[in-house]
Amino acid sequence: MRLPVVAAVTLLLAGCAHPADHGPTAPSTHPVTGHVDPDNIRRVRRDLPPGYEVRAVSGVAAPQEIWGIGGAGAANPGRCAALADPAGGHGQSARGISGSGAGGTVYAVVVAAPAGPVAVDQSLLGSCRQWTLTGKRASARVHLVDPPHIDGAETLGMAAEITTSVEGGNEIGSRASTFTAYLGDYYAFTTLVSDPGSPNPALTQQFAADLLVKTVSALRS
Repeated sequence: MRLPVVAAVTLLLAGCAHPADHGPTAPSTHPVTGHVDPDNIRRVRRDLPPGYEVRAVSGVAAPQEIWGIGGAGAANPGRCAALADPAGGHGQSARGISGSGAGGTVYAVVVAAPAGPVAVDQSLLGSCRQWTLTGKRASARVHLVDPPHIDGAETLGMAAEITTSVEGGNEIGSRASTFTAYLGDYYAFTTLVSDPGSPNPALTQQFAADLLVKTVSALRS
């Protein structure tokens, strides 16, 4: 089944494990902007599982778009929306890849933030440990999970239980695991979408977290 995202297959998000509900890990030193080459996002295809069908993705500037919410979702509490859209709707030049296979669909995306450096709003981490995001055809129940540590970058982890309305008045459930790294004038995120009802074993949440580490390494190289 497919999410309404530009040019990409719809993914039913994955989240096998249930990590502790912790917030983003702050870097051990002050965040380092450093060099980021968005073209290197293509290198991440080598880190996807064997046999996955890989394609380029463009125009997907925020995790909530992959969740099927789009840009007009309403968050509760309202301030929590910033966690699912780091540039507040102003992300540009988004590029990435998606890979689909038996274990779910995976995205790796990098986005420019022309309005200035992006960072985690630390004040949100307490009030947004659990929150909801509702769009026209889909809604997500979101909670924070442990993100991977990346030197010189703040990171954020979220797990979402998504309900999508389809034709005939039916609803389809999916799971998404999303991990974001804040890289100065860019941010990168990985998302794994899986179908809880699939007979195939889903990729793990840890896979999406590790993929973010590999994505940032590729972007910085």
